[in-house]
Amino acid sequence: MVKCIIADDEMLSLELLESYLQKIDNYRVIAKCKNGVEVFNILKSERADLLFLDIQMPLLTGIELAKSLKELPPVIFTTAFREYAVDSYELNAIDYLLKPVSFDRFLKAIHKFESTRVPIGGSSFQSSEPVAAPANPFIYVKSGKKTVKIHLKDILFIEGAKEFVKIKTTFGEVMTYQTLQDFERRLPDSVFLRIHRSYIIAIEHIRAYSATHVQVEDIELPIGHSYQRMVASVLKN
Repeated sequence: MVKCIIADDEMLSLELLESYLQKIDNYRVIAKCKNGVEVFNILKSERADLLFLDIQMPLLTGIELAKSLKELPPVIFTTAFREYAVDSYELNAIDYLLKPVSFDRFLKAIHKFESTRVPIGGSSFQSSEPVAAPANPFIYVKSGKKTVKIHLKDILFIEGAKEFVKIKTTFGEVMTYQTLQDFERRLPDSVFLRIHRSYIIAIEHIRAYSATHVQVEDIELPIGHSYQRMVASVLKN
């Protein structure tokens, strides 16, 4: 059984996340809190397997709570504000959900949580004590005969071609035969943005943008026509 705590100062958000968790087998809400102080006090006597933390709460924000805990359980942050995404991933958050949270986006976060806790080849999720997370979130990418470790903060953009994908990073380029769709599923969509059928970019590295192009560092990339409205909406937040 996965024991969950939900913290949000908005009752509707609390009830929505609780209703989502009730739809999933082996997940149980052990507490609903209105601020970070309540979560802090509960964790003194209860062990939680997963925290859902709103970032902006009275008394103690979700990020302040996460920084105050000596042993931090896996966390999924929820907020209406995209600008906190980088802070959340520096705290090794499992995911970062933007409100209003849809059920399919919620399930994606749950899949990420379970993938960090299930050994390769495992068939089901088993609750266990939290395992220390890496200092920086990263992915492994198969490139030729090597498997390359790439920290998410180093990725500038990812370019897809017919037979391969090129990952442009702060230290150079990495080529892989994985698909762009694979990366779109694996990368947090609060930190990375699909702007074209051939490009996924790191929002943090955007220097400028227009209705038709995005400048990542010193490289200008096109925004696909079908992506323009969505990209404009994301970047205006």
